Amino acid sequence: MTDTTSLPQTNAAFIELEDRVAAHNYSPLPVVVAEAEGVWVTDVEGNRYIDALAGYSALNFGHRHPDLVAAAKSQLDRSTLTSRAFHNDQLGPFCRDLASLVGKDQILPMNTGAEAVETAIKIARKWGYRVKGVESGKANIIVMDGNFHGRTTTIVSFSDDPEAHDDYGPYTPGFTAVPYGDLAAIEAAITDDTVAVLVEPIQGEQGVQIPKEGFLPGLRELCTDRNVLMIADEIQSGLGRTGTTLACGYENVEADIYTLGKALGGGIIPVSAVAADEAVMGVITPGTHGSTFGGNPLAAAVGHAVVKMLMTGEPQQRAADFESTFRDGLEALIGQGVDSVRVRGLWAGIDINPSLMSGKEACKALAKKGVLAKDTHGSTIRLAPPLTITDEELRQVIDALTEVVGEANAN
Repeated sequence: MTDTTSLPQTNAAFIELEDRVAAHNYSPLPVVVAEAEGVWVTDVEGNRYIDALAGYSALNFGHRHPDLVAAAKSQLDRSTLTSRAFHNDQLGPFCRDLASLVGKDQILPMNTGAEAVETAIKIARKWGYRVKGVESGKANIIVMDGNFHGRTTTIVSFSDDPEAHDDYGPYTPGFTAVPYGDLAAIEAAITDDTVAVLVEPIQGEQGVQIPKEGFLPGLRELCTDRNVLMIADEIQSGLGRTGTTLACGYENVEADIYTLGKALGGGIIPVSAVAADEAVMGVITPGTHGSTFGGNPLAAAVGHAVVKMLMTGEPQQRAADFESTFRDGLEALIGQGVDSVRVRGLWAGIDINPSLMSGKEACKALAKKGVLAKDTHGSTIRLAPPLTITDEELRQVIDALTEVVGEANAN
């Protein structure tokens, strides 16, 4: 058996070990992170990088934010798990303040984003049967082309990404897919059996695709008129990333159900939640849904610390304040190897001209310049630095991409 503590302290050695003993369900950049603080990570060889991915928005507050680490350490000394068979002193305050933050009555805590979406699907279906009066077994949910809501068998059943979808059948029925951002298509798809429309206010995995202005308000109006629940998946887009607490808030839209996750755990522990008013959440009764770890005191303590930070409004304001710098710097590259840019808050999708390089090649080149990012769908890369980034650090990210594109053009 290999003693991992005696491995050579090189990226290559750790990567070789991982390739041998861990399933190959990811294709990461050749960087082995050993330490992290704020927006910076350090690999086993001592190289430092700006983390411009931030764990797909799970690290909105940076690595090891002192307030969040303190909350976790304090709770570790008290209790970590009770299961929901008993009450704990962290869950109520966490749910109270999270509900207040997002403007809902009640919270159902879970662990991962996929669990939150699965929970929202169950709530919507049960609401359809118990409240709307849909015939048993007929409930239908409208979803969007290009969606990404997780990796469970139910969720991949309505994914149109072959890598996420193929070879996992038989698939779960009850979903109708329509083009993202197309109100007319949604309206045409609604039937008496439609119980909900599930939508990402911004499609992150698709390359930070932002719908046309007016889509979300129009969807809200349509759902109200047709007695259909609007479910907003805010797992990546929520909790400050877009310059507002929730991305729906950018156009003053209130969904019936929110799914939350990623940043809710502060980059320390998986925490997710479903938020809804009692008229919707009330269909969940004792024994009808649960999770051993959902709402555990450690998760609730960390989640509560996250909520307290967001209640100040400071993280949201930082994202909003940096948006123009981010957009101006990235849009300056259009026509120089970049085809298009989409920016909302501190979240950007950049379409590299595929004749210049792939998204993966761009991310490898960025890593050599000390910036970590992630590609998606061929030649698109995503940037989502922690909301704690400084102006100087943000400009370093932009400058690095400018250099990568410039050098590729020169070659």
